[in-house]
Amino acid sequence: MTSTVRKIHRLQGSEAQMIDDHLAAEEPLEIRLIYGTKAQPVKKNLAVTMRTPVNDEELAVGFIFTEGIINEYTDIEEVVELKENVIQITIKEGIDLDLGKLERNFYTTSSCGVCGKASIEAIHTECTLYDKEKPFTISPSLIYKLPDKLRAHQATFQNTGGIHATALFDLEGNILMVREDVGRHNAFDKMVGAALKENLLPLNQHIVLLSGRTSFELVQKAAMSGVKMLAAVGAPSSLAVETADEFGMTLIGFLKQDRLNIYSSKERVL
Repeated sequence: MTSTVRKIHRLQGSEAQMIDDHLAAEEPLEIRLIYGTKAQPVKKNLAVTMRTPVNDEELAVGFIFTEGIINEYTDIEEVVELKENVIQITIKEGIDLDLGKLERNFYTTSSCGVCGKASIEAIHTECTLYDKEKPFTISPSLIYKLPDKLRAHQATFQNTGGIHATALFDLEGNILMVREDVGRHNAFDKMVGAALKENLLPLNQHIVLLSGRTSFELVQKAAMSGVKMLAAVGAPSSLAVETADEFGMTLIGFLKQDRLNIYSSKERVL
């Protein structure tokens, strides 16, 4: 369920009418983790996030990947929906997890993402797997077309006007997947979870487009996924720019039909 319908009063000038309004659905999702041995399994309630209830397995898998808990999809034994709004992920026996991360208390919201994010230095040590450069360049004319292509795939946004999207494109500008959520961080994690399952990572030969602004957390998730070109229709924060520059990531903001700002690594844009 991506949206719900509610009766509302709409005023236009002095005229009032009762209409049906579509609202983006938002519900809590609990992510549980099981790791250790089959004889002595360890169960942990890892995180609670407010999300739009669709693609929940992708969200959970993408979350534990971008948080550095797993390195690849094959680390996972099983992903199941225990009950409504609860996803449980079982890690394969013998996989060495960073128990320090598991001791962190995660709480995520649609507005601020995960509270208590890892430092930039910690991200450096975790995403070195994807640091190998594969040079490419993209023309501005191709980049200008991406927002319209994204909007054409945003069914829930067209109905509600209140949801974020993350889109994955190839270097020819073909759209590969779109994920939507009330939380911009959740939309990104859903995309990463799907890409991880399809063995597309690292995303260093792709373009990722965000429907809103770019925060540090989104650049961190992009870096963990190997992204080298991250574009957004909105503004980046100062730490987002600093982090993108640190990782040699091309960061684009205020992307419109005939205009964009390049904040770091401009050499990838012709």
